[in-house]
Amino acid sequence: MSVATVKIQDLGKDPQLGYHKYQFGGFKFERDMYFVRVTWPKGTQTIEVDRFLRAMVRDIGWGFFYGWIFFDDVFGTQNHYGTVDLFAGTYSKAHRDAGVDFLETFNSADVREAFETICKNWINEGYDPLRAPMETGSPLGPKTKEADGPLIRGFNPARRMMGLPGDTAPRSDSSGHPINRAFSDLTFDKPDIEAEPGFEDQVYAFNLYDHIARSDVTWNPSFTSITRACICCVTSEEHMLPVIHGNDRNEWFIQLTDEIHWNIQDKNTGSPRGRIVMKSGDVCAMPADIRHQGFSPRRSMLMVLENGTPGLQDRYAKGELEPFPITASRW
Repeated sequence: MSVATVKIQDLGKDPQLGYHKYQFGGFKFERDMYFVRVTWPKGTQTIEVDRFLRAMVRDIGWGFFYGWIFFDDVFGTQNHYGTVDLFAGTYSKAHRDAGVDFLETFNSADVREAFETICKNWINEGYDPLRAPMETGSPLGPKTKEADGPLIRGFNPARRMMGLPGDTAPRSDSSGHPINRAFSDLTFDKPDIEAEPGFEDQVYAFNLYDHIARSDVTWNPSFTSITRACICCVTSEEHMLPVIHGNDRNEWFIQLTDEIHWNIQDKNTGSPRGRIVMKSGDVCAMPADIRHQGFSPRRSMLMVLENGTPGLQDRYAKGELEPFPITASRW
């Protein structure tokens, strides 16, 4: 679908707090010391500023991800892989019934530019929305000095197996990141490598747990392995997933350490569908017709597997594929 180019508009600076206000299409964004207000022609939603910035930064970094990113139960984005919907109340039955829902479609690059502009102005030095709450500082209060450095980090692509010559990603033991406080009780033995003569530069191994334990971001991939359409990423999780993710395909989770509690809702209405507690070694699939949010009581390690086949979301949307990877009829 082709859409017109839309640029974010700066509506000026709040004279007391120092933050800028913005308009993007039919949406307006402004923040105060504690909250963000998202306004559209039919309504307004108030979101706690920490939750909003954590969600927006990850939405940028994930490239709007597979399907829906709900900042809360009302506002969010849907990825159409080239275009992105911004919606308010579209997937809330109460908003639809009241006729106050709103949706606009933009080019992905325009949404990214808009979100980056907002984040750069609203994130103060000392606040890092990619870290766990005990590590991140506070976004509250008036504007001070804008944070330095990139908004998004943690994506260091490996050109070869990590550690082999030609790989551009840092290995776990040379990343410069210390073992996170939450994983200080783990042991990280190094693998023994016995390569045949002549193959020393083609064989390498590393301790995956050691690598994940050094991640300085949460709910964001430590690294991603991609083989054709098969995508595997490992993450370090603490506190709560800052977004509610709505799937447009099946998503597999493997709990590597500790535990995560997942709230499962109907994708279109937000009605509760279930609750899952995943403990170390557990495997589950999030179906293509739900939205989910995770809560990690202490920092944990999670492996996520995705099928990135182009057009897969359309087959699920048309009902050509069942939303569940395994049904009773297949047993």
